[in-house]
Amino acid sequence: MHILVVDQGTTGTTTVLFDSRFRMVDRAYRELPQIYPKPGWVEHDPLEIWRTVRETVREIMGRFSGKVVALGISNQRETTMVWEREKGTPLSNAIVWQCRRTADACERLKTHEDLIRRKTGLPLDAYFSGTKIRWILDRFMDRDPGSLCFGNVDAWLIWNLTGGAVHATDPTNASRTMLYDIHAQDWDEGLCRLLDVPLEILPEVRNSSGSFGTVRAIREIRGIPILGVAGDQQAALFGQACFFPGETKNTYGTGCFAVMNTGETPVFSSRGLITTPAVSMNDRPCYALEGSIFIAGAAIQWLRDELGLLKQAAESEALARSVKDTQGAYLVPAFVGLGAPYWDMKARGALVGLTRGTNRAHIVRAALESMAFQSADVIRAMEQDSGLRIEKLTVDGGASANDFLMQFQADLLNRPVLRPSVIESTALGGALLAGLQAGVWKDMRDLKARKNIAAEFRPRMPESVRRRRLAGWRQAVRQVMTR
Repeated sequence: MHILVVDQGTTGTTTVLFDSRFRMVDRAYRELPQIYPKPGWVEHDPLEIWRTVRETVREIMGRFSGKVVALGISNQRETTMVWEREKGTPLSNAIVWQCRRTADACERLKTHEDLIRRKTGLPLDAYFSGTKIRWILDRFMDRDPGSLCFGNVDAWLIWNLTGGAVHATDPTNASRTMLYDIHAQDWDEGLCRLLDVPLEILPEVRNSSGSFGTVRAIREIRGIPILGVAGDQQAALFGQACFFPGETKNTYGTGCFAVMNTGETPVFSSRGLITTPAVSMNDRPCYALEGSIFIAGAAIQWLRDELGLLKQAAESEALARSVKDTQGAYLVPAFVGLGAPYWDMKARGALVGLTRGTNRAHIVRAALESMAFQSADVIRAMEQDSGLRIEKLTVDGGASANDFLMQFQADLLNRPVLRPSVIESTALGGALLAGLQAGVWKDMRDLKARKNIAAEFRPRMPESVRRRRLAGWRQAVRQVMTR
């Protein structure tokens, strides 16, 4: 039995075929064009998102003749779109989670920040969907809200896959809107009024491992049930089998996202972390602490596409190893503001500590190191907020294949970093959710027993060097902060 998973991410769409032993049988990828209308603005074309899904699914199914029993979806969260209920036509480009265009709208809501955090677990920030929805609706005031649908990427894909038959989401995606009460586990009418978002445009919230209809719109998988849906970071937490309190994973993708399972009781942060639903099973709630870093792998993409310092992202590891350190240079990649634990929407990126001897390799190394520095800040905040020590960090995402980065991360954290055999943990999480519902696997104990670690990185940096490097990083961050 096989599970097909659409992992729709910020920079591209990956469709993966898994078998019942967690093995990746096949994989197809399409890059997603990024649109930058103004400084700090980021958009995607919803129709391009849908095109990349169709193409990757068809590519895999063109090579596969076996039986697919279910489809899973994992997706970039917070990226916001509104479309016509009858025709499925998007009103505008999708506003991507990285986009800062609604920062001023968030500032106007500052007096309600405590209420929003108490109900949703989220800080008041342009990162989340709520103010993005209002921004789109304000430009189409003549439209009847009853004729429109809102969705993050998951709801948009479910709508299209089912031919418009299902308008639904799951708690891990609904909770990223600033409109969802994580305690009541439902849309909150008061928050909808506060952000001026009509309730009737919101999707139905269904369990992450459950039925989201059947595929109608892609001939090659027509009739296959959609049985698992989760936002990318919660999907990765599940894919890493972090089922118990204190277990933590870090995903190195476009952004960097550390997530700690905190169990059935939500832990609220005083250090800039997000309290969010994790995937829950057996009708019992499960919560997590999350540290969201906006720019991680995107910094390497920036070096490649905007500065021309790399031809391919894969060159970064060899270049970083070609020099013994950065000669005191630090890259703070606050290109779209700073996320956890700082939450400074107006901060902007900087390369500091430059000397006449700073060269291309030093800058590339500083960009890789910035992912580990930002993650170390978040992991420290998690331990302080939760009172739990993270004994080891499990990792996934494209950049986790970079051995230099993983060793540097272990050195900064002073604890082991474990990389599983399948680093596509986001897609694997979607597969596990769908497979549990389809009966491919028995339960979470069955999943835990099958987890396989491919590499372990143990810390070896002297304590004096660790302290000096972390102090230099924090000084560099202070230079870009606006508050």
